[in-house]
Amino acid sequence: MTTENDAVAFREGVKIAMPTLFGVGAWGLVVGVAMIKAGLTMPQALGMTFIVYAGSAQLAALPLIAAHAPAWVIFATALVVNLRFVIFSAILSPHFSHLHWRTRALMGYFTGDISVALFMQRYPEFAVAKGKLAYLKGLVYVNWGAWQAGSVIGVLLGSQVPASWGLGFAGTLAILCVMLPMVLNKAALGGVIVASATAVLANDLPYKLGLLIAVLLGMASAMIMEEWLEKQRSHPREET
Repeated sequence: MTTENDAVAFREGVKIAMPTLFGVGAWGLVVGVAMIKAGLTMPQALGMTFIVYAGSAQLAALPLIAAHAPAWVIFATALVVNLRFVIFSAILSPHFSHLHWRTRALMGYFTGDISVALFMQRYPEFAVAKGKLAYLKGLVYVNWGAWQAGSVIGVLLGSQVPASWGLGFAGTLAILCVMLPMVLNKAALGGVIVASATAVLANDLPYKLGLLIAVLLGMASAMIMEEWLEKQRSHPREET
């Protein structure tokens, strides 16, 4: 049963997610075009975007699909790239562990990187608060809608887009436009720097393991730095 608090929280989530709409849509457009360029048929590409709904995993799998790699290699690569969602699940679990498993599974499908980041900005602590689920729904529905709209347009227009447009670089810019505004403090910035450096240094590792290592080290660095900064704020140096 929807309450007034839930309605307010949902509208707030939608409002907070709206600035990311165009960046997410652009990223979806790039992936949609990439699926067609990789040789997928239109029904296959549409099925992939609605079922998989994970841009980085899709882009990691597409070259393997085009090269006719074994199915287990394709699934293993996508799994490794998307292992970061295990971390996201651990972050969100204390907030929603009381919900029925079907609700949690459904929200797990809709929830992506940006939605988790925006949710944690609003609810950094695990304290009980009304409207949490409604707020998350407001975030994820905007994100999902923008992604699918962009991806479907990319699929429909994929055969018309010349390769010389450099869509891979455009996709990177779209991600940066969405993610950089979320770097709001020193801890987050430190995590971004560590993750970026790790991703570059570990770029040659097989099966995109460099991305996984970068995510883990970036998050660990941000958490350690946040804890250290919190201690500094709680116990400031006494003036001499």
